[in-house]
Amino acid sequence: MHRLQQELPAFTYETWLEPLELRGSGEDLRLVCPTGFHRDRILRHFMSRIDACLRAETGQTMEIALAVDTRPRPAQSKTEPEPAPPGPDRDPAARDLGAATSRPENPGAAARPQTSGRSLGPGPSARASVQARRRSRPAPESAPDTPYTFENFVVGPCNALAREASFAMARGQQRTLDQLYLRADSGMGKTHLARAVAREAARLGGGEVKYVSAENFTNQFLSALRSNRTGDFKRRYRGRCQLFVMEDVQFLESKSATQLEFFHTVQHILDSGGKIMLTGDRMPQQMPELGARIRSYLANGFIAELEPPDPEVRRAILRSKAASGGVRLPGDCLEILVESIRGSVRDLEGVLIQLVTTASLLKKPIDLALTENAIAKKLSTPPQKCRLGVGDVVGVVASFFQSSPDELASRSRRKQVLLPRQLAMYLCRRYTEASVGEIGQALGRDHPAVRNAIDKIERGILERAPLRYQVEALGERLDGLLDKVEPAYRRKLLKAPSTRPRARGRRTA
Repeated sequence: MHRLQQELPAFTYETWLEPLELRGSGEDLRLVCPTGFHRDRILRHFMSRIDACLRAETGQTMEIALAVDTRPRPAQSKTEPEPAPPGPDRDPAARDLGAATSRPENPGAAARPQTSGRSLGPGPSARASVQARRRSRPAPESAPDTPYTFENFVVGPCNALAREASFAMARGQQRTLDQLYLRADSGMGKTHLARAVAREAARLGGGEVKYVSAENFTNQFLSALRSNRTGDFKRRYRGRCQLFVMEDVQFLESKSATQLEFFHTVQHILDSGGKIMLTGDRMPQQMPELGARIRSYLANGFIAELEPPDPEVRRAILRSKAASGGVRLPGDCLEILVESIRGSVRDLEGVLIQLVTTASLLKKPIDLALTENAIAKKLSTPPQKCRLGVGDVVGVVASFFQSSPDELASRSRRKQVLLPRQLAMYLCRRYTEASVGEIGQALGRDHPAVRNAIDKIERGILERAPLRYQVEALGERLDGLLDKVEPAYRRKLLKAPSTRPRARGRRTA
């Protein structure tokens, strides 16, 4: 391992190779990985290098086996952080300046679970600990003391890049990574990673860590303006700050005074050798009401997206949440949840809590009927249990326009090909489990091209009636195809717990 540590970048070694546990004797060597996802990553990217270093070190060939650690992991924290209590920086008079809103710093914290290990049913002792922590928690701009850590963040292809970039920034092991921007829709885990970065950086020391939401930053700045204490505000965020973490940067749109202060704060921290991590729900170019200089700063840094979790990651999240709450989730119920809830991690947790609470109140075991009822309650519509493949959708669209899948995947920009291709991308997003990257790969396009096509079709549906009729006609054909494959899919789904391989998209360290 010492030879590998010298050959690989520090953050790569600590992320993937340091967690391995070495076991074995004689001519056999066994490497135990924390999760199946970790094992697959080692097998694909590091096995040849490990084998070469082993031969160079020992002068002989050894048999290397990879295994997954099956020991039970400790339960996660059963409480979640509460927003900081109101203070002088949240003076209600700040609303008179037109920037404060009624949205809390952590929207949905009281009404729905976040993307960390939350208890499925906290008792009085948990509430008492939350109240005690509320009285003693640090100021809002300091590193948050929360259960959001890298260890309890479930990793898969949909969020691996964002997790690795966040981990590298927290550890300060990538010199070129001084600006990081995470883009994700609500509930995908960007808050989890932002707080994990602040927590880890504060734990390691080496400089002051500032963590704040864009709304709180705005409220504090306006309060400082009102009380003529802007000097104190500047010293708070520009002092010896080595890491500045801000969430929901889109909140700064249309707030020119706050944007100017934010720009100079970021510039000061970067010029002083510090680092910046920001999160938002849109790409920088899609926020026209942010100043051009701020958009330029965001675009020049490293950008990572968190996409909706794929089936394997959803399965891993549900298993983790159920286990942390001491809940036994039957295999058929797990599969129905995985196939029915395709939104955010928060949506997954919301349905799981609905299911567990209902079973507890009615004193019934969790079964398929109870699960489907919980899904229907949360989604307000019966769950759709079957999805098509990308090839199915592309084939239907190509046939509708009297074309072929190969022509839709070609480099042609002719209108007769361009519109069907964009419709295929849009409908693949609606009718399949494929990620944006997988859709682009099937049609010979990159990630931004697929997103632009989807956005264009969504706008066109509202503005152009002929396009809307085409989408409806294609939707009818795809719904008919779903009706044909649903019975076979249902039979396969109910057999899944005994035949489906173990999830590979999970990692907890």
